[in-house]
Amino acid sequence: MERESGLEAGPEAEREEGGPQAKKRRILCMEFASVASCDAAVAQCYLAENDWEMERALNSYFEPAVEENALESRPEPLSEPLSEPLSEPLSEPESCVDLTKEETRDSISSKTSTSEDVQQEDGSVFSFITWNIDGLDLNNLLERARGVCSYLTSYNPDVVFLQEVIPPYYAYLKKKASSYEIITGHEEGYFTAVMLKKSRVKFKSQKIIPFPDTKMMRNLLCVNVTKCGGLPNNILDVWEFLGKPKHCQYTWDTQMNSNLGIAVACKLRFDRIFFRAASESGHIIPRSLDLLGLEKLDCGRFPSDHWGLLCTLDVIL
Repeated sequence: MERESGLEAGPEAEREEGGPQAKKRRILCMEFASVASCDAAVAQCYLAENDWEMERALNSYFEPAVEENALESRPEPLSEPLSEPLSEPLSEPESCVDLTKEETRDSISSKTSTSEDVQQEDGSVFSFITWNIDGLDLNNLLERARGVCSYLTSYNPDVVFLQEVIPPYYAYLKKKASSYEIITGHEEGYFTAVMLKKSRVKFKSQKIIPFPDTKMMRNLLCVNVTKCGGLPNNILDVWEFLGKPKHCQYTWDTQMNSNLGIAVACKLRFDRIFFRAASESGHIIPRSLDLLGLEKLDCGRFPSDHWGLLCTLDVIL
């Protein structure tokens, strides 16, 4: 059900239309509309109801939608209700994917060229996944989250970089991925997260670099997990380093991915991996790169509107 704004501008508001406060509120409406994918009238309504505080307004906007969509779109009943959808995890039956088990690849592993490379016991291969999981799309949220987790279970990466995580998604990951340490750039609205395999990666420290001029709640999450000595200035794009393989060129493809319902075909390499060697000879060398999330789930949608990237690297000891 759509909400209609009952706000009416009086003479005083009209006089302040071009003033600093009015300008600030117009910017807040633009930011809210961009994050929530709604129009300016809806944004104004939620912001006004929450004293023009962005985080409160976003939580108010997303809270009912998470509860309604997650429950209505689930393929099977949840074991627990989402009474507080922005703080409680997405629940599912015990028979579904469980990342607490230290299992590696299953039937999905044979679908990409790196299936035999991931998690070699001698530590000669290091793997990670980076994925914009589109948590802001609340349609089929539970099934899509489970789909992403199936890939994490299949490939058992050492590190996972996630973008557009929302609180219920984060809570779900904490519950299902106890073998990982999860560091987040925020815990409200939407944010990034870094997952570290406890048995493989040692966490040292973290810091968040804020972006003061951002209009989309963005910042830079930096996680220090190891010391590699002096770093040179050369930085490589892994996709280019590997010879620009065509099969993983585009991570956002509206022709193949129908999640957003965009009629115009658009292919872009939004998601990129940049690499800087630890020394001139190099201790870690990129080996392969593959896309994840190319198959539709039972709900008829993909895990995200972005493809994920699985990267493996050779570790030279």
